[in-house]
Amino acid sequence: MVELSYVADQIDIPVFSQNVDPRKPGSGTGFTTPSLVKASGALGTLINHSEHKQPADDVGTCVQMCKDLGLTACVCADTVEIAADLARFSPYYIAVEPPELIGGDISVTSANPAVVSGTVDAVKAVDKDIKVLCGAGVKNGGDVKAAIDLGAEGVLLASGVVKAKDPESVIRDLIRDI
Repeated sequence: MVELSYVADQIDIPVFSQNVDPRKPGSGTGFTTPSLVKASGALGTLINHSEHKQPADDVGTCVQMCKDLGLTACVCADTVEIAADLARFSPYYIAVEPPELIGGDISVTSANPAVVSGTVDAVKAVDKDIKVLCGAGVKNGGDVKAAIDLGAEGVLLASGVVKAKDPESVIRDLIRDI
């Protein structure tokens, strides 16, 4: 959160925060509020990443607070069942990411493709307008193509680019087949 406003000011692509907490402006020391993210110039935020899980009711509160502020909410889920449950809050995105594959060398699209296709089916059964993303182990254009072929509308990734020796080359590879 420290550099979020600087990044949002310096680039012309959408910037998301890593997380928000279900707190209104005011007493919230140590918490990242949706209003703070909005004030930073970011366009959206992740909610419920496996590294910062929240109770379902808090996820719902965060999604609604983001909607009220015009922020795009990307809710993370680690299973098909959790994704289906969180779909009731109608975030813009739901990203499925099995935690055991996050930051690893094997993409969920090859380790367990049914997680991706099952999440797409389960989420769309609740709210057909939610866009489903796939994450965990996504590192190359083949992984992105596999995610799209399984019904996902995009991918959510960080470590595949951040940990790369040549991030630009990885980014170019990620988009080669789309």
